[in-house]
Amino acid sequence: MALQRRSRKFRADPGPNFLAVLALLVLGLGGPLGAATTERVVNDIHTGLAISGFDPVAYFTEAKPIAGKPDYEISFEDVVWRFRSEGNRAAFKENPAVYQPRYGGHDPVAVAVARGVALDGNPLLWAISGDRLYLFYNENARLAFIANPESTIAAADGRWQEVLQELTN
Repeated sequence: MALQRRSRKFRADPGPNFLAVLALLVLGLGGPLGAATTERVVNDIHTGLAISGFDPVAYFTEAKPIAGKPDYEISFEDVVWRFRSEGNRAAFKENPAVYQPRYGGHDPVAVAVARGVALDGNPLLWAISGDRLYLFYNENARLAFIANPESTIAAADGRWQEVLQELTN
């Protein structure tokens, strides 16, 4: 069964100070920027579920977060992923890189700006850009990403290996 994926395109003219504005937004949130997870993939420390048990394939097929079911689980990258159906689980198994959130579910804005930290993304705060799923720490970060996803992704890509190294140490 072929699953159709939805693409979303965002348009914005961010201006020359885009990353500076992003840094101010993230720094001004009062969130725990110094706190970082020790996991490569965001998961619930109590249950071991990736992205709080939400089905990563459903973001593409249903265009919304949908809780997965215990009957449709797999273990991948040392965490448990849940799905709403056998078809979604099979699609993920076939190509997990397509469906799992980029940066392991960590907020790309936090990775891109400030000190390059890994803040856990909230599965209810999400966007799809360039056929990839992104999760965000809060709504301000999501809105900043939507304003210019290409710039944020480029900056996050430039810092991700360093952040990933910190997560795996």
